[in-house]
Amino acid sequence: MSWFIVKRFASLVPILLGISIITFILLHLIPGDPAVAYLRLSNIPPTDEAVAALRLELGLNKPLYIQYFEWLGNVIQLDLGMSFVSKNTVWNEMLLHLIPTIQLTLAAFFFIVVISLPIGMLSALYKGKWIDQFSRIIAFVSVSMPTFWFGFLLIYFLSVKLDLLPVLGRGTLAHLVLPSLTLAFGYIGTNIRLLRASMLENINEPFVVYARARGLSQWKIISRHVLKKSILPIVTGLGMSFGNMLGGAVIVETIFAWPGMGQLFVSSILNQDYPMIQGCVLFMSVIFVVCNLLVDLTYSLLDPRIRLEGEE
Repeated sequence: MSWFIVKRFASLVPILLGISIITFILLHLIPGDPAVAYLRLSNIPPTDEAVAALRLELGLNKPLYIQYFEWLGNVIQLDLGMSFVSKNTVWNEMLLHLIPTIQLTLAAFFFIVVISLPIGMLSALYKGKWIDQFSRIIAFVSVSMPTFWFGFLLIYFLSVKLDLLPVLGRGTLAHLVLPSLTLAFGYIGTNIRLLRASMLENINEPFVVYARARGLSQWKIISRHVLKKSILPIVTGLGMSFGNMLGGAVIVETIFAWPGMGQLFVSSILNQDYPMIQGCVLFMSVIFVVCNLLVDLTYSLLDPRIRLEGEE
């Protein structure tokens, strides 16, 4: 198991290096001069002399590959630079906005699990029944409806018409319900269909027939055997969903004025805050890669054959 984990961690190095190169190049392809953007955000007239002095101070007059290696050296030391807007370090700004995003992601993840897994199980167990038809409708609406539109519907009915929940901001648990439901809704349908298809594939396998012949109850067969084998695709779906949500729910956080990473990323783009944009993109990429790694490790725990094959 330890060798399997070491190999997975070693595979992350070239991936993260490639992400850093792409991030750095894309940022420098953005129209505009970082020195001019910095001066304007600092309320300093961007004269030619001021721009030239700042480019020299920031090292923007050096060749691009030298700028990259200097930036990479700082990133390895966990130094992502200083925000043009707040004049605070990028790390501090991201940490301030990361906690609300974690809260929003965990709440949305909770809704995904408690809604999609029971409905997916019932849909597979009662194939062709009304619960199966109902789950298909939910899955179709979930994957078809845009996130922003579902959020506006929740605001209109639950906040404007019924006055049950607050709309904007962050404070109490009530403020968390609408944005987390909106964020979770787009992933619920996918996980319902994944679990239904996986259970239908395994429910007629020979091991289920043998278990019934041994006299095991239907509940024990489903919970101990069928569900355990069918859960692997769901682990992938949940892991990818968690990475996407934690990486930055830009639309949801913008609609509900939730002070998370998504809102920080949008405001950084509007303000041309280059160090913050670079830090947010790199951080979101690392989060996504780490979530994929955790999915692989979870796979190896649920199915030892994957671990043994990787060790060979």
